[in-house]
Amino acid sequence: MSEQPSVTVQQEIKGFLFITAVLIPALAVALVGGYGFAIWIYQMLVGPPGVS
Repeated sequence: MSEQPSVTVQQEIKGFLFITAVLIPALAVALVGGYGFAIWIYQMLVGPPGVS
């Protein structure tokens, strides 16, 4: 069998910090911004809420 390279503790810490400090906040901003953008486009097409 071939040996797989072992992941060091330092690599795990760097990966964890990247996920928690960069990836998750970026995804949160992208999701909230995308949702707001979708609502904005929808309201431009249909009209603001409460208008019959």
